[in-house]
Order: sequence, then C-alpha cells, then structure tokens
Amino acid sequence: MVIRIWSLFKKDLLLELRQKHSFYGILLYVASTIFVLYLSMPDSPSADVWNSLFWVIQLFVCVNTVAKSFLQESRGRMLYFYSICSPVEFILAKLLFNILLMGLMSILSLLLFYTFLSNPVVEGLKFFGIVLLGGASLSLVFTLMSAIAAKAQQNAALMAILGFPVILPMLLLLMKLSKAAFGEVFKEGAVLQLAGLVAGLDVLIIVLAVILFPFLWKD
Repeated sequence: MVIRIWSLFKKDLLLELRQKHSFYGILLYVASTIFVLYLSMPDSPSADVWNSLFWVIQLFVCVNTVAKSFLQESRGRMLYFYSICSPVEFILAKLLFNILLMGLMSILSLLLFYTFLSNPVVEGLKFFGIVLLGGASLSLVFTLMSAIAAKAQQNAALMAILGFPVILPMLLLLMKLSKAAFGEVFKEGAVLQLAGLVAGLDVLIIVLAVILFPFLWKD
C-alpha cells in the first residue's frame, strides 16, 4: 500500500515538474496580487490587517493550486488508476501531494509578503509553523472538494461553494491562532488548544476523504 501511494505521489510530482507553466502561473498570480496590495497601501498595514490579508490570499492561492487536482484527470486516466490501485491509496497520494504543493506556495507567499508588505511578525518561527499548518489544512479541504466537483461535470465553481462552510471557520481559527505570533497575549494553553483544534479538523477531513472517496471512485 505504501509503495503504491508513493508511486502515485511521485507521478503527480513528475507531472508538476514537467508542466512548470502551471506552477509559474500560480506564482505570478500570487506575486501580482501582493504587489497590487503594496501599491494600494501608502503605509505599512497594521498587524491585524497584514494577518487578515495573508490568509485571504492563501485561500485564493489554495483554490487555484488544488482545483486542478482532480479536474485535470481525464476519464481514461481515472479508469487506468481504477485498475491498478485502491481509492484509499489514490486519495491519500493526492492529499500528500497537495499538502506538499500548498506548503511550498505558502512559504513563497510568506516571503513575498515580507518583501512587499513589511514584517510585523514578532515570533517568526511560530508564525512559519502556523503557516505550514494552515496551508496543509486548506489543501486537505479543497482536495476533497475537488474530488466531489470532478464528478459533477467538471464544475470547478462547485468546489468553492462546497468548501466555503468548512473553510470559513478554519480560516477564522487560523487568523486567531496567528495572532500569537504577532505578540498578542493568550491565556496559558490557549495557543495549543487552537492548534490542536485545527489539527483535529485536519484529521477529520482525512477520515472523511478515506470514507467518502470510494463512493465517488465507483461512479
């Protein structure tokens, strides 16, 4: 099982490396958006505004990055995968790949924010960890939504509609958790509780993907 998951993961990685225009297109989108924010703000934004803008940008980056996860898979290719692996192996490989891809995009977004919109973060290492956790959380949600949307006549808009009720509370949690890296004082243990809640939601999404995807796989 692990070998097949690794093979599927490597397949997605090789395809991404061969189709670099897709990655560079998303990177250009991120850089352009952040540069427009820089031009539209005469002064450096406050910590709260900076934090909110960062996570909103991360949301749109994730939609553009993960949307193609299943929508790019043709019916013939899916039939081939159906014959060589199980649905659980396939969805786990997709989740792992999108976590890696979104983690990379999150780091690049963070560097661009530091470059153009100053750096109000007090505890950089803690914020970096939160960014990686948040990127993984967003990618998990939209990977599952992408799988559902792919079965609805390739409707990418459906992915955003389905993901909104789940992603909104997660974004609010991540914004609240991020404030710990901006010097805001929390009650003892509150930061760990928030991080644990986000991680718990991630585990729940993985379990839902493992349970629900086999039904989509049979369609």
